[in-house]
Amino acid sequence: MKVYASGEDYLEAVLVIQKEKGMVRCVDVAQHMEVSKPSVTNAVSVLRSTGHLEMDEEHYLHLTPSGRALAEKIYERHCFFTKQLIAAGVDSKIAEQDACKIEHSISDESFQKLKKHFEVQE
Repeated sequence: MKVYASGEDYLEAVLVIQKEKGMVRCVDVAQHMEVSKPSVTNAVSVLRSTGHLEMDEEHYLHLTPSGRALAEKIYERHCFFTKQLIAAGVDSKIAEQDACKIEHSISDESFQKLKKHFEVQE
């Protein structure tokens, strides 16, 4: 089942928080993304139904293998575009916002070509 950009953002947030704190709850995601807890609860429900996210008996969130793969993919793109935009002189806050938009819309082929192009130049 297809996960939309907003779902990808939630998966990415779970991944980032997990890397920072180890364990993730809905309230952590809400604070990280600056959204309401009901919004997170709704997104978690959808992502659980698609098999990308699980919640244990203590209400901690866990990425499934498919959820982790998608989150890692989106996070890699986010970091790449943020870095490139900042290197081009874009303000870091704007670079973060723009990277978040670009990461969802670029094709796998285009991203791989850009990544390879910039790796050669470094």
